[in-house]
Parts: sequence; C-alpha cells; structure tokens
Amino acid sequence: NKHMTTDMSENGALPRRGKVLTVDTMNVNVKKVDYAVRGPIVQRAVQIEKELKEGVKKPFEEVIKANIGDAHAMGQQPITFFRQVMALCTYPLLLDDNKFPEDAKNRARRILQSCGGNSIGAYTTSQGIDCVRHDVANYIQRRDVGILSDPDNIYLTTGASDGIVTILKLLTAGEGRTRTGVMISIPQYPLYSASIAELGAVQVNYYLNEEKCWSLDISELQRSLQAAREHCNPSVLCIINPGNPTGQVQSRQCIEDVIQFAAKENLFLMADEVYQDNVYAEGCEFHSFKKVLFEMGPEYSSKVELASFHSTSKCYMGECGFRGGYMEVINMDPEVKAQLTKLVSVRLCPPAPGQALMDLVVNSPQPGEPSHQTFMKERTDILSALAEKAKLTEQILNTVPGISCNPVQGAMYSFPRITLPERAINEAKAKGQAPDMFYCMKLLEETGICLVPGSGFGQREGTYHFRMTILPPTDKLMILLNKLKEFHQKFTQQYS
Repeated sequence: NKHMTTDMSENGALPRRGKVLTVDTMNVNVKKVDYAVRGPIVQRAVQIEKELKEGVKKPFEEVIKANIGDAHAMGQQPITFFRQVMALCTYPLLLDDNKFPEDAKNRARRILQSCGGNSIGAYTTSQGIDCVRHDVANYIQRRDVGILSDPDNIYLTTGASDGIVTILKLLTAGEGRTRTGVMISIPQYPLYSASIAELGAVQVNYYLNEEKCWSLDISELQRSLQAAREHCNPSVLCIINPGNPTGQVQSRQCIEDVIQFAAKENLFLMADEVYQDNVYAEGCEFHSFKKVLFEMGPEYSSKVELASFHSTSKCYMGECGFRGGYMEVINMDPEVKAQLTKLVSVRLCPPAPGQALMDLVVNSPQPGEPSHQTFMKERTDILSALAEKAKLTEQILNTVPGISCNPVQGAMYSFPRITLPERAINEAKAKGQAPDMFYCMKLLEETGICLVPGSGFGQREGTYHFRMTILPPTDKLMILLNKLKEFHQKFTQQYS
C-alpha cells in the first residue's frame, strides 16, 4: 500500500508490520551458540519427567540425570559448616542462637562486617569483597606452597563461567585474518565454544589424545596453531585441568611444556581449574598453572600472561546454585587491568552470597576450631565416594563390548567411546542427527537415563562418545551402569 508511509493509515489504525525482533533480524552470533549440557536431550528428559508425573506409562520409573555436574541435585549433601555460616549471614538474628558453633559465628560476623550496612543484601565492590579477596590470595599461597598471591590480582566472579567469558571478551579483537583465535581442547566443555561463538571470535581446535588417556601433545598444539594462523590470529590457549568432559589430570611436566609453548608462541593462557580437589587416580596430583609458572623461574613467571579460575560449584562443595567463583590474573598489562575493573563494574558485583561461600571454601575450619572434625569428615567422605565411583564407572563400562572408557583420573565425568553399528549411523544421518545424539535419545526414551552425546563436546571425526557424570549415589550409579550395559547390547543387536 503506497499510503503506508505515514505512521497512521487513513482510518487511524496502526499499519501492520512484522515484529522488530525476529530470527532474521536478531544477533547472528547468538544463533551460533550451542550448549549441549542443557540441549535437546535434557529438554526431552524434563518433558518425560512431566509425563511420568501425569501417569504416562514408561518402561522405567524415573529419569536419572547424569548429564550435568550438579552434585546436590544428584543427592550429595551440603557441607554443614558452609550452610551454617550462610544461614547466619542471611539471617543475622541467629547469631544469638546457641545451636551454632562459635567458629561459624565468627566467620559470619567477619563477612557481615565487610558488607555495606552489615547486610549480605548490599552491593559489594565490583572486584569483590576486600576480605574475601585477601582470603583467596592466602589460600592460593598455601595451595602453591609459598608462591605469593596479590589480592589485587583476584577478581570474584559469578561462578567461574563469568570470569572465563569476561577474559575472552577482553581478548577478542580484530577483523578477518586478524580476528582473535581461541585454542580449545577437543573434547571441550561447551561454555568455551558457546562464548567464542557469542563474541564472534574464532574457535581453534586442538585434539586430546584418547589413546594416551586424553593427554595433551605439544606437537598437536603446534599443528593446530600453524593451521589457524592461515586464517586468524590465535592469541589465547585454554586448558581445563582436571579435564571436563574427559577427566584427565595433567602431569607437572605437561604443564611445564604448555607454559613453554605459550611463552614461545606468545599466547595468553587461561587455566580452568575448577576441579582442583577432584583427583582420584594413583600417582596423579593437581598442579596449578600458577605454581608451575613460578617454579620455572623469572624468565617465564615475569612474562607469561595467565588467568586461572576456580569456583564453589565443583570439588567437594557442589554449591552450583550460589554462583561463586574467582579468577587470578598474572602479568596482565596494568592499563588492561584498569579496563577489566571498569568492565566488571558495569555489572556492579557478583552475588554477595556466592562471595561469602567462596570465602568459606578458601578459609575452611582449621584444626582446633569446633567445626574442624565434622568438616574434614564430610569433605573426605564426599571425595572418597567420588573416587570409588570413578573406578566403578570405568570398570563396569569396560566390561561392555563396544564401549571403552579411559580411567577417570579426576573431575566428575567419564567420556567413554562407543562403537555404533553402520545401520545406526546411517539411520541417524537420515534423520539429520549426530549418531551419538541418536544413541543418547534412544537411551533416554527406553531407560530414562539422560546423558550428553560426545558431539556436544567435539570429538575426532568418525568417533562417538557420551559424557556421563559419576555423581549419582553409588546404588543409583550401579543401576544406571547396568541399564546402560543392557541397552548398549540391545542397541548393537538391533542395528547389526
């Protein structure tokens, strides 16, 4: 209609226009984001749970979610001391209650005194509560056996994810061939690929070696870097240690090699160390990138730029919902650091309860304090149960023909390789599905077990995997593993 140029049509009604925001007009980078850990399989699992509640008959009683590292949702109990202090911080009148131990009260008072108006409901400084950052720095110093940590290099974050995205945001620049390339391990935790897509950076894959227990080869880093330099500017190297989804723990030597590589190639290092207490295998030990960097001497420790991340969500805490975390930045250009501080101040501050909880993780009950014994018992029980479940998972999966599982050295996941019959692969492709997505969807529909397909994390062409958490209680985990075994055998028969 040629009269539509005015805002009103003749009869005074507004013209018919399409929506301003449509899939065609929206931010294209957002459309490229993919986050498998909460993808279509999980959405279907939620639907199935609803159906079961409504009395729909299924070949199983309940959905077992082994798709996400959410410890409390899987039945792990919170650490008593942490929740006591959180209760006191949230409702300070309880400080007069004699049910709470003195050390819990002291921690709560100290945290509240550092909050505006003595309330955990007040905004904090953007970098995070001052005394919490000091406690984090002291924790890092103890963990790294005396290597100094400056509270001014500590930023408290909304879970580790927030810190990781913030650093990637600072690093992303350039156009075309100068666009920032971010090197990530394949398989990787999809936060990385999703954030890279959202920021419009370039994803640069390097493959872990499945044959050698998902280890990292420098020659593979070199290959990946050379290839990427043809089309972008790779300037960041991301490492997840202990590994997610692959559960490997890096040796000290490997970390040293990676640092040397980053120094030689002038790469910014990001070390995701949220599973640092989750180490189970004999002969494996957690080494922080910061510690190894400083032990390598000033030639490296004064030069290599490093951001490392930790969180309240994993380890023995499992307090995902509080969204607590921190990052430590090393050798960051002072002018960039000022920009980082500006950037985090736009979002005001991380949640104060998450900061308080992070403080308790880095400043837990000490020998001689009333809560120490209970705390140590709870912590040890959780970690040794996880170690047992890591072994159990690997052992049982390896008894199934067509499934091979590397040792779960650390973290909370196994990432077994599955052999799928040709017919199943073809049927999946005909449906436009990744073969392991097809497998996991069938597994869910027939057994109620919810896993994430390997294709959501990345894998070598022609190989198929799934990620499964080791978090369910031992009895549930046994049921899950046996059902899985049965399903795999049936599936293989059906499609061979």
